[in-house]
Amino acid sequence: MTVRKKIIITCSAFLSLFLIWYLLVKKTDYCISFKVSAATGTVFQGIQEWSVIQLEKEKENYTVLEKRNFDFIRQKMKKGDAQMEYIWDITYINDSVTKVNVGIKDLNHSIYNKLTVPFFSTLFKESQIKKITDFKKGLGEHLKNFKVRIEGEGVSEETFVAYINLKSVLQEKGQTMIANDAIITGFLFENKIKIIGRPYLEIMNWDLDKETIDFNYCFPVEKPAKNVINNAVKFKTLPAIKGLKATYYGNFRTSDRAWFALMDYAKKHNLKLENKVQEHFLSNPFNGGNELEWETKIIIPFTSK
Repeated sequence: MTVRKKIIITCSAFLSLFLIWYLLVKKTDYCISFKVSAATGTVFQGIQEWSVIQLEKEKENYTVLEKRNFDFIRQKMKKGDAQMEYIWDITYINDSVTKVNVGIKDLNHSIYNKLTVPFFSTLFKESQIKKITDFKKGLGEHLKNFKVRIEGEGVSEETFVAYINLKSVLQEKGQTMIANDAIITGFLFENKIKIIGRPYLEIMNWDLDKETIDFNYCFPVEKPAKNVINNAVKFKTLPAIKGLKATYYGNFRTSDRAWFALMDYAKKHNLKLENKVQEHFLSNPFNGGNELEWETKIIIPFTSK
């Protein structure tokens, strides 16, 4: 066999294997990549919130098939007869940049898309570019509504508080606090227990997979002169904790954006954090004003191991 024939056979075999992989094995028809100045968890939450908006605006029904650690989410979208799959890979680059790769597959026309997308500007290709561009723009608008300043390692102050235990999904933390605010403040007022500082949020357990939180909504108070018994409101001392600190400026409903920034920072610097958070709200949202001036001090404790 001549050298030329060997080269032709080798190239043909390589091309055949490539085509088999590209047409039958490759999971996506088209991939779009972009970078954004946000924590990985903020992008992850943005994808889920965008999916809800897409259902309301475009009648696109998104179902989560798989998700992982705020850096990966696989969705299936249905709209009429159309069925699409979106695979989002979210990669932390540095303290201010995250890279997002979106793999897209049309479950009804995958082979056709793979054959045409590299060479032609098809309706599928253009519509997906527009969709992901709109998502990025929406995320950019959201990022204008808050700021996070990471301060590094620090220690919180010990504080005596009255508190009420609450549970919610992560996205409804702020609403849950507001809905129960009158219970704790009303109890303190009725029992003439003076509030002496701004409220705290003590996240006792943060389930990353289920995105649920078990937390205490706390108010610093003077120690009552006598025991006051209540089924909902309790008293205790918040201990001083050592951990990673940040200051968040923005609406308290989305203060978890600072949690995500601290998680990315910890991963970058090989620091181990617990699935617990303490927030100290230094502004009163009921006074209104510019949300970018609402200040929250946040600390996530280091693991004891």
